[in-house]
Amino acid sequence: MKKILFPALVILLSGCAGEYTFNSNLNDEAIDDYFKASDVAVYENGLPKGQFEPIGLVEGESCQIGENDAPASIVEARTMARRKAADKGANGLLIKTCFVSPEQTQQCVSSAICIGQAIKIADTQAQ
Repeated sequence: MKKILFPALVILLSGCAGEYTFNSNLNDEAIDDYFKASDVAVYENGLPKGQFEPIGLVEGESCQIGENDAPASIVEARTMARRKAADKGANGLLIKTCFVSPEQTQQCVSSAICIGQAIKIADTQAQ
């Protein structure tokens, strides 16, 4: 019995071994894209200390698509503006205004918008 049990166990366990691969929808570029907003410092109540160069205006929007979806938020709109600033090579964002739109549109049940100036802060001043 032991002579049959041991080979059967070896065959059974070797069937579990193999060249398995793990596939994911995440890649390095997607992760970098997700976290790039964290490289942009936000200034809502004043200018950064030191020198900076204006790069361009950016806008971020948060949209509640369906009645049962999460409401639009200024926090998400600000994050989207930070991502767009990072896309322009900025490391800072001067927020000009953020607001929740009182009107429903064809695409959004509710929406929040943040508008700001993407800036490049001198390396010694970047946060």
